[in-house]
Amino acid sequence: MAVDFFLLQKNLGIQFRNINLLKQAFTHSSYVNEHRHRHLKDNERLEYLGDAVLELTVSDYIFHMFPQMKEGQMTKLRAAIVCEPSLVEFAESLNFGDYILLGKGEEISGGRQRPALLADVFESFIGALYLDQGLDTVRQFLAKYVFPKVEHGDFFQIHDYKSQLQEYVQHQNLGHIHYEIVSETGPAHDREFHSEVKINDKTYGHGVGKSKKEAEQRAANQALIQLGVNKNIHILNQEE
Repeated sequence: MAVDFFLLQKNLGIQFRNINLLKQAFTHSSYVNEHRHRHLKDNERLEYLGDAVLELTVSDYIFHMFPQMKEGQMTKLRAAIVCEPSLVEFAESLNFGDYILLGKGEEISGGRQRPALLADVFESFIGALYLDQGLDTVRQFLAKYVFPKVEHGDFFQIHDYKSQLQEYVQHQNLGHIHYEIVSETGPAHDREFHSEVKINDKTYGHGVGKSKKEAEQRAANQALIQLGVNKNIHILNQEE
């Protein structure tokens, strides 16, 4: 699979000084193992660095953005922003999965959609961007693609409809739940995912979102409405 890193930079509005850092951020160890003669580097060290940079920049943002927030509240908010499901959502919204260099085995096994791999790639990208252009550029990137979600309130209250649907279906012995992304629409930089959820092969809900996670959550919400269930789950309270 040919990967156009120049298109990625164009879509992100970022020009790397060292394009090899960007390529390394998207290079999985399975790809390196299958191309040993090319002496490539995988993204694991960049992931390590990106994790630390992300913790620092998000902590700094929360500290200055919410001057009245207590330490415990700040810790919870940071954890919600940098946890794996959130990083996966960021990666999916930027179509990072399309640019990952994978070995054939990892590709066949669905690695391109694997949550842990997508979260790692997002951290690796942050590490590469930091090395290439410094903290200020990382902050600018996060201010464009991540922090608006915080200000919108996405991490203060999350409706976990998928977990709620799972609990209800299990409690009522309704059968097996299956989610499927049935289509993707829009250009690469502004893609929408269309999901449906089935219970025992019967469709109960459809959802559309900017990430697969969001689409599945909306499909689960529609299923809950159809089943006559209506609850909200708060995972991050603004009170200690």
